[in-house]
Amino acid sequence: MSEPVKSPRTYSSPLRAEQAASTRRSIIEAGRALFERDGYAATSMPAVAAEAHVAVKTLYLAFGSKPELLRAIWDQRLAGNEAAIPVLERSWYREVEADDSPTGKLHLLARQSGGVKSRTGRLLIVIRDAADTHPEVRALWDEIEAKLYQASTAVVDQLASAGALRADLDPTEAADLLWTINHPSVWQLLVSRRGWSDDTYQHWLARTFRAQLLDE
Repeated sequence: MSEPVKSPRTYSSPLRAEQAASTRRSIIEAGRALFERDGYAATSMPAVAAEAHVAVKTLYLAFGSKPELLRAIWDQRLAGNEAAIPVLERSWYREVEADDSPTGKLHLLARQSGGVKSRTGRLLIVIRDAADTHPEVRALWDEIEAKLYQASTAVVDQLASAGALRADLDPTEAADLLWTINHPSVWQLLVSRRGWSDDTYQHWLARTFRAQLLDE
């Protein structure tokens, strides 16, 4: 009687997994540096592979394409370990939601927004500029703007529910204002172009949020 055929043994090595994660981190950091320095169009996948000291094949196996690499870099820079979590379930939003003070909510939002722009501002401008000529990047930029508006609407809804929203503003107009003030293009004008510090920008955000939205 013949013995049953055994299934191939699956092998999982923590060391191998860590090496793969380390390679991925190296590629993401190399890609970010090149995209921010040279722009999207001028950055090639072979150049990223060379900067990360990996084979081009390894790069494509890990990320598939240049647009997918850019998206992975964006997700990592924006949210790190929370990248896969919906925007309104991330820790920063829960903190804003839990604060009972309308002013406190806006200060927390300004702190979060300032921190995000400090980490991602240059990459955001790369994505915005490439969106005009690269449809795959346009999809990412549209998604970024949509999520920013989603968060703006959610914060405005909190203010409206607390009766703190300016009396002459309806929620849609208030969300439009918050989205515009908080837009990456404003960060570019004030910080990248005019040389504002991160702290100055963050304090301006908080003051402007309050002046434009609260019925004080």
